[in-house]
Amino acid sequence: MRPKLQGNMMHTELPPTSQLEDALALQRQAYLAHPVPSLDERKKDLRTLQRFIREHQDALVAAISADYGHRSRHETLLAEVFPAVDGIDHIISHLRGWMRVQRRGLDWRSFLGASNRVIPQPLGVVGVIVPWNFPLNLSMVPLSYIFAAGNRAMVKMSENSRHLAAYLIEHMPAYLPPEKLQFFDETGGVGVAFSKLKFDHLLFTGSGQTGKAVMVAAAQNLCPVTLELGGKAPAIVCDDFPLPLAAERIMFVKLLNAGQICTTVDHAWLPAAKVDAFVTLARALVAKRYPSLSSPDYTAIIDQRAFERLLVALDDARSRGAQVISLMDGLAFDRASRKIAPHMVLNAPPQSLLLQREIFGPILPLRTYDQLDDVVTSINAGPRPLAIYPFSYDATKVQHLIDHVMSGGVSVNDALFHVGQHDLPFGGVGDSGMGHYHAREGFETFSKLRPVFYQTRFSSLKFLFPPYGKLADWVLRFLIR
Repeated sequence: MRPKLQGNMMHTELPPTSQLEDALALQRQAYLAHPVPSLDERKKDLRTLQRFIREHQDALVAAISADYGHRSRHETLLAEVFPAVDGIDHIISHLRGWMRVQRRGLDWRSFLGASNRVIPQPLGVVGVIVPWNFPLNLSMVPLSYIFAAGNRAMVKMSENSRHLAAYLIEHMPAYLPPEKLQFFDETGGVGVAFSKLKFDHLLFTGSGQTGKAVMVAAAQNLCPVTLELGGKAPAIVCDDFPLPLAAERIMFVKLLNAGQICTTVDHAWLPAAKVDAFVTLARALVAKRYPSLSSPDYTAIIDQRAFERLLVALDDARSRGAQVISLMDGLAFDRASRKIAPHMVLNAPPQSLLLQREIFGPILPLRTYDQLDDVVTSINAGPRPLAIYPFSYDATKVQHLIDHVMSGGVSVNDALFHVGQHDLPFGGVGDSGMGHYHAREGFETFSKLRPVFYQTRFSSLKFLFPPYGKLADWVLRFLIR
């Protein structure tokens, strides 16, 4: 299904369920005809995917920027192109070991020649539902693990990624055939139909609310689901950590993609005496990195609805007595370009929208604490976050936070979570998601770790066949002694 261009707008008719089902049937048939691709075949698919990204990177960057209204070229290269290309190299270097059959011990039974093995085998056809914020990364990185595990894939793009979806739909078939990979555009209702397909596994990245609906739909087919959601990930700056370094690292990540990242710092905890200094440091960093809203390095908010939502949240904080600080000289926002200046918010009450909902924008509330355990109590009172970011050189404090605050992951003394960390699993917990991909865990998520027991010519169970007698009594007493 190829999108049609109407003027400057792309338009795609809603694919009937039959078209999605036909695509699934095509891939299922191909899987059944060749269920276990060899190591060389999998490497070839991975190299082909990597070659597509490299050969089309300029057009892919331009398509993503068009979808945003403006997206920093360097941010797309850093956060989308690099992780996908570099990640494929990592997978290929480890794939032989991941595919290796595991031999498991049988204790005394192994002396009789019996053996146990665990064989990683492809599941079949995997569905991927991709969000708009990092659409290249969050399609290509999962596809890398899906292909590494020997599967085929159908990918549904976001309604906010229309230019990118059109480009992928048009150009990917020259690299990977439809029985291996197909992309679908979202024109309204496609996601619902897609999530109802009988996939062998479904990966969804997006909001918790939509994730619940996807999980309900997938449950009708007993389709296993990996949910990568979000959450209010906190940075926790301890007294011993250098404040300028904390500000530098937190603000870099917070303003990357204008804060539209599921793993970004949602809010920061600071000792009360350090708040004013942190604001001053942050203002200086913004002036150096983004002199004005028109900076080509500063990304726009994805659409008008998200833009208005962020402005409403700032107004709500003001109305509740919070101090709202624009960190950029000049305009605080620009409707024409959908850009919002970096903001900090002090003394926001717990009922404010900024503290109740995931922010997903360039706004950083600062919260103060006297005792570290007060931070622990506050975080644990809410949904479990996708990540926490403790800043401290005191190993005891850091371990205390790791032990007492459950999250999907942890980044110590930085907030750049998982970019380039290909050997760590990625996934949430509770409200921030379930399941993992990336690293070996990604290969295993999209594989069936199939247990196989090989019996010998002579079976010890022969002594336990009915009718039971003294020999069976002796054997059982020996086994459970």
